[in-house]
Amino acid sequence: MFRLTFLFLLASPLAADPLFEDRSAGLPPHVYDGGWEHFVGGGVAVFDCNGDALPDLFAAGGSNPAALFVNKGDFKFDAAPLPDLTETQGAYPLDIDADGQMDLFVLRVGANVVLRGGPDCTFTDATADWGIPTQDKWSNAFTAWWEDDGRPVMAIGNYVDRSDPKGPFFACDSNAILRPEGDGYSLTDLTAGFCPLSMLAATDARGRPTLRLSNDRQYYVRGGYEQMWDIPDRRFLTEADGWKPMSIWGMGIASRDLNGDGRDEVFLTSMGDQKMEIAQADGSYVAAPYGIGTYATIPYTGGEGRPSTGWHSQFGDVDNDGRADLFIAKGNVDQMPTNAIHDPNNLLMQQPDGTFMEKGDVAGVGTTNRSRGAALADLDNDGRLDLVVMNRRAPMELYRNVTEGTGHWLAIALAQPGGNRNAVGAIVTVTTDHGQSQQNTIGGGHAGGQALPLHFGLGDVTEASITVRWPDGTTSAPQTVQADQTITLTK
Repeated sequence: MFRLTFLFLLASPLAADPLFEDRSAGLPPHVYDGGWEHFVGGGVAVFDCNGDALPDLFAAGGSNPAALFVNKGDFKFDAAPLPDLTETQGAYPLDIDADGQMDLFVLRVGANVVLRGGPDCTFTDATADWGIPTQDKWSNAFTAWWEDDGRPVMAIGNYVDRSDPKGPFFACDSNAILRPEGDGYSLTDLTAGFCPLSMLAATDARGRPTLRLSNDRQYYVRGGYEQMWDIPDRRFLTEADGWKPMSIWGMGIASRDLNGDGRDEVFLTSMGDQKMEIAQADGSYVAAPYGIGTYATIPYTGGEGRPSTGWHSQFGDVDNDGRADLFIAKGNVDQMPTNAIHDPNNLLMQQPDGTFMEKGDVAGVGTTNRSRGAALADLDNDGRLDLVVMNRRAPMELYRNVTEGTGHWLAIALAQPGGNRNAVGAIVTVTTDHGQSQQNTIGGGHAGGQALPLHFGLGDVTEASITVRWPDGTTSAPQTVQADQTITLTK
């Protein structure tokens, strides 16, 4: 049963349409480009690499070199040195060695690379030093989780097997799970992956840690489907577990609790329909009704009737009204004639009744480049989520959120002792006149992720109560804090 309406009746009304100011000129020139192996990928990682609380950017380059852009404030970014990296698809930030500096797991066509973060945004190749096995694969998906107090477990999603002479169709490659072993890592194949373009380790509707794989039907063609892999039991879920088969052209995953029940809804991008799944009390998922407004099947401008192609998606409260909104990066694979060529990005604003309304055109972010990766992130610490968009064969885009009349907000960072120092796997609940929760995860999106404080819009209220369910299962006592600040909660 679909139930979003009741929760948000007390949230503040939308004061104004969302509005973004194009600040792309503040980025050094950079383009994600390349042949058919770079039709997918094109991710961006957003994290603070020098401790100044301003988010910095790692941008995949495809056949061009990857780039690191350091945030200097006022939407000006300077290029910074990186080890020479080409054939990059994307990257995810995480603190692998628990030294307080964010590292980067870089996905590539060929051997993946792990960059160790150092002071002042310096990075060195630590792949061999950390004993991380590599393979000559085509990697487009990544996620990570902690199973103990040591180093993370990391999962890699590999796309088509380029060495299969019968490919690319029916040639999905095996995936990999890297587990800490001795001074390094061991690699185990995760088979039957059906060409994943996104993976996310998170607590599912059953309340269990699960690895979700979103798979591209374009190349497994038939016999494959979306998958969930139970992390503690180390097995794929089946229909006997209530996991219903669904085959889509899976591109990206977004996850957020939209109705305050503590269970994340899941949004899957695809060619054609974008799929919203509503978490149920019995641990299952049901498709959201078409009237929710998130299916985004065709372009909303230009009179184009061919299907859209969705890539990165992310929930975020753009106007801080206490309701999570949704950005979807759109773009043709390259020149696929069956799908829309001029395909504007979506900015879907959640309404008081839980439905979503398209505002990408009025917000100024509905560009029609071949978009791939993206990120909603507060790049100037003013409490409003800004936007960066990666494009294939076109420059990156950068937008400042200048929406008028936005509500109050909180940004919450987590810290704890031990190897999982950023408390990945924790669930943060913020309660005002209604409850909101977010999971602290690594993964999802399309080929890129964030390691930033969790952002909550609060609407008209000026204080909130916060609880944290930490990765070890303990829950902190409620703590009341004032709005409009970034805080760190330490276990």
